[in-house]
This record gives sequence, structure tokens and C-alpha cells, in this order.
Amino acid sequence: MENYNNLIEAINGLKKQGYTEDFNLHQNCITCRDGHYKIFHNEFVVDKYFRFENDTDPSDQSIIYAITSEKYNLKGILINAYGIYSDDITNEMLDTLKIK
Repeated sequence: MENYNNLIEAINGLKKQGYTEDFNLHQNCITCRDGHYKIFHNEFVVDKYFRFENDTDPSDQSIIYAITSEKYNLKGILINAYGIYSDDITNEMLDTLKIK
């Protein structure tokens, strides 16, 4: 598995691997292309993820997910905070995004 030193490296590296969509997290789905696609928890898989922590600034903690939706033939990334700054989402979405 590849390693990245920061979020920008991860974004660039994953885009080179074909993860070109920019997914946005909503309470019960992820979206892309200005909401044209709404992809629910059973319609995508997390292929890999990378966490980035900043020891000096707890608010600067993020995770990037590389996601594939075979149903819509889409690959992209989702960036989210984690810890106390993470978004409020449904249990199904949380289970799908849970770090395994």
C-alpha cells in the first residue's frame, strides 16, 4: 500500500490512479457532479483510505477515502474530518466508511 506525507500528495496520487470524482458526504449518501449522482451506502465500496494527523492542531485531522461505485462506474475521493469534527451521518454510512 502506498504512503503519502500529506493530504495534497494523497489527492494527486489517487487521481493518477483514476479516482477522479470529488465525492461529498451527506447524512445518508455521497454525491458528486453537483448532486447529479446520489450514491447510497450499498452502492459503493471504500478501496483504501489514508489518515492525516497534525499533533499541534487537533482540528487539522482528516481522512481521505478512495471510493468505487460499480453501479455508476465512478471512482473518486471523499475527504472528511474525523474525531470530534467529523460529520453527522447515518449508521449505514458510518459502517460503510468504518476503518477496517
